[in-house]
Amino acid sequence: MGTAGGAGGGAAALRLPGLHGYAAEFSPYWPGRAACAAAQYYGIAGCGTLAVLEQKGAGIVLLRSYDWNDGLFDVTWSENNEHVLITSSGDGSLQVWDTAKPKGPLQVYKEHTQEAYSVDWSQTRGEQLVVSGSWDQTAKLWDPAVGKSLRTFKGHEGVIYSTIWSPHIPGCFASASGDHTLRVWDVKAPGVKLVIPAHEAEILSCDWCKYDEKLLVTGAVDCSLKGWDLRNVRQPVFVLLGHTYAIRRVKFSPFHATLLASCSYDFTVRFWDFSKPNPLLETVEHHTEFTCGLDLSLHNCGQVVDCAWDELVKIYTPSCLTGPV
Repeated sequence: MGTAGGAGGGAAALRLPGLHGYAAEFSPYWPGRAACAAAQYYGIAGCGTLAVLEQKGAGIVLLRSYDWNDGLFDVTWSENNEHVLITSSGDGSLQVWDTAKPKGPLQVYKEHTQEAYSVDWSQTRGEQLVVSGSWDQTAKLWDPAVGKSLRTFKGHEGVIYSTIWSPHIPGCFASASGDHTLRVWDVKAPGVKLVIPAHEAEILSCDWCKYDEKLLVTGAVDCSLKGWDLRNVRQPVFVLLGHTYAIRRVKFSPFHATLLASCSYDFTVRFWDFSKPNPLLETVEHHTEFTCGLDLSLHNCGQVVDCAWDELVKIYTPSCLTGPV
């Protein structure tokens, strides 16, 4: 286990003055390009900004910046147009942006009645679908080409914090909620497919394993990460402890079947290998506020982007991922 003040090879950083980062995601098309969804005043009041940025040498360049009249809480890149992104906002709306254009948004989808906290574009190639999750306790299914939702998913008894498509199973997504459950949905099936009482606390994040279509991970306010095999959900297949405050986001590695990363209100990003007896590989401490956004690059093995409420977006490779894992 290593503890780094920065990270292996040093971190490239970009400050977004007056903005507090909520989500960061690498482009599926452009190596080193990422987007950050941010809000003024910690997302409690004020406006939001979508920042599109790219690592250049040892630094990060701001390519585009778009403002919205409410805080932006999540961002997802299109899987069929390298210039298009969708953000979700505190006013309950989703915004479609095109980085080939200096202004935007192209479209606004306004249906959620409370904060839209999560948005994700499907990765399976058969269809182009977007799912959003809201504090109104619903998830909504969207066709990006259509201005209204195709379906609304009800069942959660608390706010929805995270909605993530399966990278393997078309039309299947997971949702994590303040009602302490992880739920799995099929857009072609009525009702919910699976309800997992995963924690005795609010669940802020979930993600699918990229190498095992039956494996999901949850991160919660109880400071734990738990792995779930959908074939047997009576107990988790792993529990990872180490964070000292709520886990805000968790991501499986696109390159390593048993490796994942998590970020937390304890200001840290932690890297784990759940197959090892001592699973905590590294703790990166390079933010001075809640660390909320996290993603791992599909292009550059080991490359990470994160963002926090300290106004900083960072791109780096942690020491534990610089060599063979």
